[in-house]
Amino acid sequence: METRKIEVPVMADMFARGEKPEYLFWVGCAGAFDDRYKKVVRAFTKILTYLNVSYAVLGKEETCTGDPARRAGNEMLYQMQALTVIETFKMYEVRKIITICPHCYNIFKNEYPDLGGNYEVINYLVFLKQYIDDGKLKIDAGALDNVRITYHDPCYLGRANDIYSEPRQILNALTGNMVEMERHKSFALCCGAGGAQMFKEAEKGEKEIFIERTEDALKTDPAIIATACPFCMTMLTDGLKYKNKEEEIKNFDIAELIARSLNL
Repeated sequence: METRKIEVPVMADMFARGEKPEYLFWVGCAGAFDDRYKKVVRAFTKILTYLNVSYAVLGKEETCTGDPARRAGNEMLYQMQALTVIETFKMYEVRKIITICPHCYNIFKNEYPDLGGNYEVINYLVFLKQYIDDGKLKIDAGALDNVRITYHDPCYLGRANDIYSEPRQILNALTGNMVEMERHKSFALCCGAGGAQMFKEAEKGEKEIFIERTEDALKTDPAIIATACPFCMTMLTDGLKYKNKEEEIKNFDIAELIARSLNL
């Protein structure tokens, strides 16, 4: 599966040729630097290529949105980062942005407008669900052979932006055996990494959040825990390792499951 190579278009190269893509695919820090999440980026770019979508990435010109800085309380650093990104977007006349990270999605959609950054921001699951509805992305029901899958709602996708139905509809198209955790949708428990908690030591307490959320998932007896956020993927993968379940239960992003069903 990994042997199939694709050419990822870079915004600067396209502009040098006088071309302008319809979408900017914002890879995000995790997609650029985290070895596990790079696999999610590869899966999604394969799907974009399969669908013949007009897109490009910024490549080396992409930097952090500033979201972690703002969540951690460093407003000045956030604004410096955000204004740098906005200037880059102006240079390339960016209008539509596809994100795979809910944190990037949320800050582009809800917080950048305060600094003059107004864009059509699209989460990748909403984007892919539209292609499924239009008949351009065909996923066979039960593509994963009735594999038992549970889904963890990322905070910035669910509670912050009310994206609940699209991931579930996609998963139901992939398997006939999707099971919900007891705490799900607006009642879902955070993975433990939000609010810049990802980058600090755990505070005093009886149990870390990621362990409790992993336990929520394990109660459903899944073969796969599906996620849609790099922070959630890191925390739940760590949770599976903590519980010594990483060999029997896997954590995949929904884009990876779609790519797998299409043999990409």
